[in-house]
Amino acid sequence: EVQLVESGGALVQAGGSLRLSCVASGFTFDDYAIGWFRQAPGKEREGVSCISSSDGRTDYVDSVKGRFTISSDNAKNTVYLQMNSLKPEDTAAYYCVADRTLCGSSWYFVALQLGSWGQGTQVTVSS
Repeated sequence: EVQLVESGGALVQAGGSLRLSCVASGFTFDDYAIGWFRQAPGKEREGVSCISSSDGRTDYVDSVKGRFTISSDNAKNTVYLQMNSLKPEDTAAYYCVADRTLCGSSWYFVALQLGSWGQGTQVTVSS
């Protein structure tokens, strides 16, 4: 059974930083790309970033490029999302998602429909 457990969400002031963690179990880590979606109140889920565990390929949505960095520690089956220069519009529930599709623009569409999801962690950025 695929399990994804997120942690690291918190309340932070604008301009601050947070690091989210996603610990994966129940599947072969290298066979999957893992990424993050977020959902703000009243809005649709939005793909944020992904990383292919096999080759380290990464992708980011334009709104977080230059501020967020995704990485993975394959020995720990863990993916991290380092978020710097946080803005109030980054406020959302952040979900870790795993799917076999290689990380790239297609991953977000497939993962949204068919991926395995964690329970989410809340990030709140105050102005």
